[in-house]
Amino acid sequence: MTKPNPLGRASTTATEEIRITAVEPFLLHVPVTGQHIADSMHSLTHWGVPGVVIQTDSGLRGFGYTGTHAHSASDMLITDCISKVYAPLLLGESIHDVLALWKKMYHFPPAQWVGRTGITQLALAAVDIALWDLKAKAAGQPLWRLMGGGKREGIPAYNTDGGWLSLSKAQLVDNCRRSIEERGFQGVKVKVGLPSAHEDIDRVRAVRSAIGPVAGLMVDANGRCDLPSAIALGRHFEELEVAWFEEPMWYDDVEGHRRLAESIRTPIALGEQLYSLDAFTAFIGAGAIHYPQPDATRLGGISEFWQVADLALAYRMPVAPHAGDMMQVHLQMALAHPACVILEYIPWTLECFREPAQVTNGRFTPPELPGAGTELRADALERFGVKLT
Repeated sequence: MTKPNPLGRASTTATEEIRITAVEPFLLHVPVTGQHIADSMHSLTHWGVPGVVIQTDSGLRGFGYTGTHAHSASDMLITDCISKVYAPLLLGESIHDVLALWKKMYHFPPAQWVGRTGITQLALAAVDIALWDLKAKAAGQPLWRLMGGGKREGIPAYNTDGGWLSLSKAQLVDNCRRSIEERGFQGVKVKVGLPSAHEDIDRVRAVRSAIGPVAGLMVDANGRCDLPSAIALGRHFEELEVAWFEEPMWYDDVEGHRRLAESIRTPIALGEQLYSLDAFTAFIGAGAIHYPQPDATRLGGISEFWQVADLALAYRMPVAPHAGDMMQVHLQMALAHPACVILEYIPWTLECFREPAQVTNGRFTPPELPGAGTELRADALERFGVKLT
């Protein structure tokens, strides 16, 4: 039995079962800002959005997705995994059994044998997000509220989209200054990893001078450095009051990050390239990280993100989610989980969503529509869709 919903989405009674009738993958390739961006390891013209729409017998639809570098062949490995591996496990199941369905997919032997990271985790993440979207829509609530969130004042925002390594020093400084002075962001993130460490330091110093001593300044090497160069850079960042040094070295190097944490005072942030709760447990247990950055689109979705955030909370560590979803899902999580303290802003996919993430006076505003914030606009597939083969 359904009841009216003033926000335009059907809600259901607590006792009604809603069953999954179809699982339909999709793929978007969306242009990035200025047609091209680069960090120390990657160069992009488009952001990939492999995703899924889960249909139900009630008419509700759940939307979930992950994020990639928009390479069609590899993106279609993810959509194939959704349609050929996970979809058969979901048909006929109740949307209310999200955690049980996550466990069913995560421990499905054929997927576990070839996966546990990479393609299978990204596909699992997309499906899990769609299931949570459905669960929140069925409850008639935005997901952050369904999960008990109380941050009605919003969550602080910092801008990543003006700090790319592909920008000239003058462009970088101007972007960061305007982000703080004109757009009201509470911080900015600057990419480093040039062949010349002196040039990296000069660029970061120029940004600090432009934004003043109070605004947050984060630095991100995207895994480029070795241990000696990370130590050298990190010690320079101390005097510039850098809030954190993100992904200084190779993503899986627990021991290297532990030694770095012992050698510099600048906090270390990482996590966007970690695919499991166990990976975060290793870094946190070793004292190799200060700001965990889980990404629900690379972990096993919202379900595993929540476990990582709980782990961080147990160690009294602040969580700064990585916005591989371009903020939509992580805004819900940042508002809901008490460990989350800040969220990055990257606007590439805003035109894709029915209720895009918004920043006002330096804070993300809480979404109002029921769901996980992942519902696509009616024209998104027409504008950005890639045909699946």
